[in-house]
Amino acid sequence: IIMKKIIYTENAPAPIGPYNQAVLTGNTLYTSGQIAINPATGELVTVTIEAETEQVMQNMRAVLEAAGMTFENVIKSTIFITDMNDFGKINTAYGSYFNEKTAPARETVQVAGLPKNVNVEISMIAIL
Repeated sequence: IIMKKIIYTENAPAPIGPYNQAVLTGNTLYTSGQIAINPATGELVTVTIEAETEQVMQNMRAVLEAAGMTFENVIKSTIFITDMNDFGKINTAYGSYFNEKTAPARETVQVAGLPKNVNVEISMIAIL
């Protein structure tokens, strides 16, 4: 029997399809990808790539906190971006949430498109 606990917080965007913000199984948390939707207003934050990445990371922080975790619990991140030229700015904003010595493993992939035509989406795996 697979035991899974659905993680949900109003401090991150509500799912817009057949998925959850995150699923905890055992001591491992699998998050869905977060995009830059401000959960308070439902509006996209895409004024700059830095602001967009900050909103994504704030949404991810809320999901982690709902599971009783922080960014220190993250062991793997996946970053999807639509323009590799934005990598430096995204990396700087993303990196500000981690201690470089204990930062998680990560891949960054350029994709043809993302939901709602955003520029960045990030998902994570974390452990207790």
